[in-house]
Amino acid sequence: MTGIMTKLAIFDLDGTLLDTVKDLGNATNHALTECGFPTHPIEAYYQMVGRGIYNLFRAAVPAGQSTEEVVQRMASIFIPYYDAHKCDFTRPYDGIPGMLKTITAAGVRLAVASNKYQDGAEKLVHHFFGEYDFVRILGQRDGQPIKPDPAIVDQVLAEVPSVTKSETVYVGDSNVDMQTGLNAGVRTVGVSWGFRTREELAAYSPSAIVDTPEELSRVILGA
Repeated sequence: MTGIMTKLAIFDLDGTLLDTVKDLGNATNHALTECGFPTHPIEAYYQMVGRGIYNLFRAAVPAGQSTEEVVQRMASIFIPYYDAHKCDFTRPYDGIPGMLKTITAAGVRLAVASNKYQDGAEKLVHHFFGEYDFVRILGQRDGQPIKPDPAIVDQVLAEVPSVTKSETVYVGDSNVDMQTGLNAGVRTVGVSWGFRTREELAAYSPSAIVDTPEELSRVILGA
């Protein structure tokens, strides 16, 4: 990617900028318990998250129990609990604050495109990265398709019409993210420190796979 000018970096949130799995797992387990279902070890949630909360609930409840009524009940319990506990264990991955400082100092603009529900995504970004001016912070919203549909990337790009797709990079930690970047026609970078395996990322032939935020800075800046 050396020599390619990046003007906009769009990031996935969970597993990319923030390690959120324990708080997500705890909130889902709380909702499962309230609904009378068995819970899961936190490690199991690495494979369940990434496709929005409704798909998370469908994966978490026992087989054959994921009716629309159950999913909505799970949501009604999960959301207020998660909102109160979303920062209990969630933290930026080591090196993420420095990476954001480095690329913004070089003039790269920031955005978030996540499958986390919209209010949760906004609150976490403002809490942990409030010093930065994000072009848009987009999450799962009613009536809008979720990733890997590329609409969310197009909606970010609509905010900065002077930035082309060739000047944009999408960064994420899962197969959903790799598909999103591919579908959107932008350069895509996988990060190996998140919720999924390097092999899962490589299967979609991203522009790069990085192992540290420092390496991500260099890839984004074409250094």
